[in-house]
Amino acid sequence: MIDGSADPIDAATLIEQGGAALDAAHRLLAAFRRGAADPDAPAAQFREHGFAWAAAYVATLEVTVDWARRLNEEGRLGVLERRIASAGLAEYLAQLGHGIAMSQDEIVRPAHLEADADARAFLETPPVATLVREASLRAQMHAIVALLGGGSGFGDAGYDETHAEIAQQFRRFADEQIAPFADQWHGANQLIPDDVVAQMAGLGVFGLTVPEDDGGSGLGKVAMCVVTEELSRGYLGVGSLGTRSEIACELILHNGTDAQRARWLRAIATGEVLPTAVFTEPGSGSDLASLKTRATRRDGPGGQSFEIHGAKTWITHASRSDLMTLLARSLPDAPRHQGLTMFLVPKPRGTADEPFPVKGLSGSEIDVLGYRGMKEYELAFDGFALDADAVLGGVEGQGFRQLMKTFESARIQTAARALGVAQNALELGYRYACERQQFGRPLIGFDRIAGKVAQAVVEIMMIRQLVLAAARRKDEGRRCDVEAGMAKLLGARLAWSAADNALQIHGGNGYALEYPISRVLCDARILNIFEGAAEIQAGIIARGLLAG
Repeated sequence: MIDGSADPIDAATLIEQGGAALDAAHRLLAAFRRGAADPDAPAAQFREHGFAWAAAYVATLEVTVDWARRLNEEGRLGVLERRIASAGLAEYLAQLGHGIAMSQDEIVRPAHLEADADARAFLETPPVATLVREASLRAQMHAIVALLGGGSGFGDAGYDETHAEIAQQFRRFADEQIAPFADQWHGANQLIPDDVVAQMAGLGVFGLTVPEDDGGSGLGKVAMCVVTEELSRGYLGVGSLGTRSEIACELILHNGTDAQRARWLRAIATGEVLPTAVFTEPGSGSDLASLKTRATRRDGPGGQSFEIHGAKTWITHASRSDLMTLLARSLPDAPRHQGLTMFLVPKPRGTADEPFPVKGLSGSEIDVLGYRGMKEYELAFDGFALDADAVLGGVEGQGFRQLMKTFESARIQTAARALGVAQNALELGYRYACERQQFGRPLIGFDRIAGKVAQAVVEIMMIRQLVLAAARRKDEGRRCDVEAGMAKLLGARLAWSAADNALQIHGGNGYALEYPISRVLCDARILNIFEGAAEIQAGIIARGLLAG
């Protein structure tokens, strides 16, 4: 096996070559943009989405070079980090020039974007050609794997001292209180136990980004990503528990009345109130503007109120929650999204015997492959009553706009969840490959196995930088719908590929329920669908960039 401690490309050369190759990648992306810009061209959607994937690759190259530069300035760019950066740059540069897999059987190539000649010139550019030839992942895979066994971990993520401490705290919690029980919760389709939820509340999970004056920790989206990744590494269901709280708090923080902020923010931040998001309907899916659930005003002895009629589906944690953030149509004469209103709807917690103990609301559980621990439901509203002051912000017709503003954070957090799942898969696959003996040696000694492990190590670090960059942009108060979409798009694909490869390393044992990787694979698959499917993300990215 290659000696992993031998110095790869030196730091200064790596950063210089990476920067020059990045310039060439931007020029190639400009050519791709020209090929995707005509909405009337044949296969226009395929072209636009291919351009979006290419743009996400270039953004990943950019944050990878920036990560290497920052670590080098801080004296932290070690041998493993240099190998990760050089191998990752080489791999993504090569794919940009030859073709990118948007799914298992859809590869967008430069020819699809009328940029064949541009791609050939790109691949022949000296810094690109040098990196692809001398720093390829295949050439470095055994060196990367050897460094993992040498106590270097999986590389320096580049966290500052505060975020490193947060990561360590939640990694320890996940290792001790989550991972040992995840298979049991999954196998029994069991709710995450109340005592675990209480411990998470005590650690501040539900109020990470809520201001301290409102009962939260006052931390930013970067901290949210760090916590989410570590919890999801233990179990996706636990890492996702905070998602609904994050959505509800952001809705209320930026849109709520003073009374709504006072009533709900502190209660959610402390874990006293568990919210659920009630948006999706059976016939709408991603087309939220076409929602049909109705909120009708009623006059009564106590003043005005609303009645809700309609159906919702894929509502996570619906029974055990205390608060619904509910999107419904209250202005029937207004076109599409202009008639939608967001409501803050309290409800009693359900039990196993009576999941929805309130008049006008019923539900049935949806059996799912993975992503368990909170349970999914179809809900039926039949005259469900709520007070008029439940309107978020006190103004009807603003629900769609209010919700759209939360999608940036939700997609960044989903990308962080994907990172946690991918890291879990990597660790399971790597451990099994080190322990399992075949033909007189450990599996990790075989080229194809080492390659799968090295690929996950490299790509997880690169996508982590993409996710953190989107989170930092959000913390700075800048629009980041494109950046969040890129992080979610590549993060979801990474979770699936890492889990699939880790199961392949396990061989037949990976298909056995007794091995955790079978659960991780089930969990990974949903990440490419919820919070906006891959096709939706690609469309958002393309529209955002082509319109600019």
